[in-house]
Amino acid sequence: MTDLFKHTGDEALAGPVEPVLSVRGLGVDFAVDGSWVMASEDVSFDIMPGQVLAVVGESGSGKSVSSMGLLGLLAANSRIKGSAKLRGRELIGAKESLLRSVRGKDVGLIFQEPMTALNPVLTVGFQVAEALLSHFPISPAEAKKRSIELFRLVDLPEPEARFDRYPHQLSGGQRQRVMIAMALACDPVLLLADEPTTALDVTVQAEVLDLLRSLHQRLNSAILLITHDMGVVADLADQVVVMRLGRIVEAGPVHEIFGAPKNEYTRDLLAAVPFLGAEAAKTAEAAAIAAGTTTEPRTGDQPALEVPGGPSAKARFEQRTDAVPALEISNLVLEYPGRGRVPAFRAVDDVSFSIAPGDMLGLVGESGSGKTTIGRSVVSLLPITSGSVKIAGVDIAGLKNKQLRPMRRKVAIVFQDPAASLNPRMSIGESIGEPLYLHEKLRKVELNTRVEALLDSVQLPQNYRNRYPHELSGGQRQRVGIARALSLGPELLVADEPTSALDVSVQAHVLELFKDLQEQYGFACLFISHDLAVVEILAKDIAVLHKGKLAEIGSAAEILFNPQDPYTKRLIAAAPVPDPEQQRARREGRATLLAAGADPE
Repeated sequence: MTDLFKHTGDEALAGPVEPVLSVRGLGVDFAVDGSWVMASEDVSFDIMPGQVLAVVGESGSGKSVSSMGLLGLLAANSRIKGSAKLRGRELIGAKESLLRSVRGKDVGLIFQEPMTALNPVLTVGFQVAEALLSHFPISPAEAKKRSIELFRLVDLPEPEARFDRYPHQLSGGQRQRVMIAMALACDPVLLLADEPTTALDVTVQAEVLDLLRSLHQRLNSAILLITHDMGVVADLADQVVVMRLGRIVEAGPVHEIFGAPKNEYTRDLLAAVPFLGAEAAKTAEAAAIAAGTTTEPRTGDQPALEVPGGPSAKARFEQRTDAVPALEISNLVLEYPGRGRVPAFRAVDDVSFSIAPGDMLGLVGESGSGKTTIGRSVVSLLPITSGSVKIAGVDIAGLKNKQLRPMRRKVAIVFQDPAASLNPRMSIGESIGEPLYLHEKLRKVELNTRVEALLDSVQLPQNYRNRYPHELSGGQRQRVGIARALSLGPELLVADEPTSALDVSVQAHVLELFKDLQEQYGFACLFISHDLAVVEILAKDIAVLHKGKLAEIGSAAEILFNPQDPYTKRLIAAAPVPDPEQQRARREGRATLLAAGADPE
C-alpha cells in the first residue's frame, strides 16, 4: 500500500477529536416562478472521524439537496444558508476554486447510478487516473499504477485488465466498485455516498456494504450515507438523521432510532419496511399450530422453523392437473442471437413452473439470472427458442402477431419504471384508456366511465385523468401503470420489479394495493423481484433463478425457512433486515456461509 492511504486512525490519538464535518442551520431554497421554495431548513449534525452517519427519509425530504448543497453541486436557481465546516473550513459561500479543490480530494463522492455517473466514452482506468492527475503532481504512469492499486483495494477482479475497460463492459457491482475507487483516489476525509446500493441486487449490495465498512475502518474516513433503505442503515450506520419535508424530525445512535424511535414519522417509516421472514413465519406458525406442532420462528435469521408435513411445493407444482393453469412454462429456453463471431447467449435454460388461476408466484434472482427475460417472453416481447409458454392452456410459442392479438387481452405487464413506460405526451386518462380504445373499441362516455372506474380501483382521484405523467409522483405513476395493465381484465399479470424504484412507505401502499386488486380482480400474477422481503408479502410460492436455471421452487415458508440450494441460502443471507442486532448476526452468518463454500461461484 502506498502512502496515498494514510488515515489509519492513529491521528485521533494525538489530541481532542474534532468533527470531520460540522453542519449548523443549513437551509436550501429554490427559485420557482418568481418565489423561493424551501427544500430543506435548519439541518444540523456532526460527523466524527471513522463514523458513518446516515441521513434517511423519503423522496422530497431534503436529504440529497442538503448534502449536495454542501459542495455547491446544486442548480443555479438555488440558494444556500447556514454553515458547513469541513475540518474547520467553511464551505457555504466559499469560492468555486476552494470547492473544486475539496471535491474529489477531501470529499469523495459515490453516486446512486454508476452507469450515468461514469463517462461512457472513457475507460474506467482513465477516469480514476484523471481524478489523481487533477489533484496531485504525478505522472500518468504513476496515476495508472495507483489506479490499479485502488482497483485492487476495492476487490475489482483482474484490476490490470479492467483498467482499459469501458463502463458498459463491467457489471453493475463492478461499476460501483470503480466509483468507490474513484471516491477514494485522493484519500478523502469524508465519503459522501448518495444511495450507493439502490440499483444493486442484494448479493452485490451486501458485497459493496462489506467493502465500505472495511475501507472506512481501515482508512478512518467518515461516511455521510444518504438512503431510504433502512436495511442498509441498520447494516452500516453508527448515527442516524431522519428527515421529513426538509426538516430533521429525529436524530440519534442507530440502536436508539431502530429500538425506540420517538417521532411518529420515524415509527411509521420503520413499520413500512418489509422484514424478511415475517410473513412466512406467520404462515408457517399458523400451519404448525393447525398441525399441532409449534416451533418458535426466528424472523430475519437463518430460520429453524420446520415446515409442516404434506407434499412439497415442488411436488404440488408437478401435480397440478385439476385446473388449467393461468401460466404454464415447460422446458423453456430463451436465447439472444449471436453476431459475427459472438455466439448466441442462452439467458434461460430448461425452466419449468406453473401458476394456478388467482395465485401469485414470486420469481427472484440477481441481475442476469433470466427472470425479466422470462417475464418478457410471457407477454410476447421476446421470441421463444424452445419449450412452451401456455397462457390459459394456449401455447404462444411460434404464434404470429395476428394469432397473438386475442392473447394480449389475457396477459398484461407492469414495468419497473413507470416514468419510462408511460408516454409523456399522453394524459393519464389516454394512457389508461388506450387498450380499451384499441381492443374493445370503446369511445367517449363509455370509455371515460371505464377509465374513471380504473382510477378508483387504484385509489387515484378521477380528475387525475387530465394530468400528465410528469405531474405525478413515482408511486402515483406506478398506480397508473397498474390501472392500464388491468384495463382489459387480464387473467395473468406480469409485475416486473414494480416497487424497486419507490420509497419504502410508497412501496408499502403499492404492495397493499396489489393485494386488494388481486382479491378484487382474481388475476394470477408472476411477480418478478430481487427483493425477497417484498416477494414474501404477496406470493405464497417462490421460484429462485440462478444463471438462467431454476435453482429452487417452493412455498415462501419452505424457501425462507428451509432453503436447499446453496445459491438460495446465499441470496437469503445477503438480504438486509431493518434491525442492527439481527443484521450484525446475519452478516456474520453470511460470512460463515461463504467461508464454508456455500457460494456456488
